[in-house]
Amino acid sequence: MSTTVTEIKEAVSRLCDIIIANEIPFCELDSAAGDGDFGMSLAKGFRQVKRQLNELDLTSIHKLLRGCSMILLEHCGGASGPIWGSGFAAAAGSAKGKESLKPADVALMFEEAAAVIQKRGGAAPGDKTLLDALIPAAAALSAAAAAGKSMTESFREASAAADAGAEATKTMIAKKGRATYVGERSLNHPDAGAAAIAIIMKELLK
Repeated sequence: MSTTVTEIKEAVSRLCDIIIANEIPFCELDSAAGDGDFGMSLAKGFRQVKRQLNELDLTSIHKLLRGCSMILLEHCGGASGPIWGSGFAAAAGSAKGKESLKPADVALMFEEAAAVIQKRGGAAPGDKTLLDALIPAAAALSAAAAAGKSMTESFREASAAADAGAEATKTMIAKKGRATYVGERSLNHPDAGAAAIAIIMKELLK
């Protein structure tokens, strides 16, 4: 029921692979209401994480995730660096002092990441951002953990929540980011960040 630093490293490696493989699809999602470079910006940072993963401090989950955060802040382009870098930093902070993570600990990581991203960007649920998928995913993880469900079961419910959240962004008019420039033209298109969270959760579940 618990996850070690080695397993977290494997999950981060898998996360890198997912994001790199979806570079073009993520750009295509972004082109509907953004400037079309979201996938490229994100993949740039995670390619660097993949390159340096074996060089990072693996003595603790906190240090591993903190190292990922620093790489993302430096190498991700555009808004992705501050968003994803801050998210990883918050996740690292929540794992400090823990040698392994139970489902409730993983849920807390997601909750802390969502909270710091929300604070940094000033966005709220309903603003058509990645938070519309990330916050429901974190809530689902927390509820599943409280119910005593396994990590796999927790992620299955979180994935479904993220997918529903991303789908719901199709009916929203963007209030944050570049998508605000197109106003109602962002309708009927999912937010690229939210869709990315849903895709990532689905692939991590596999």
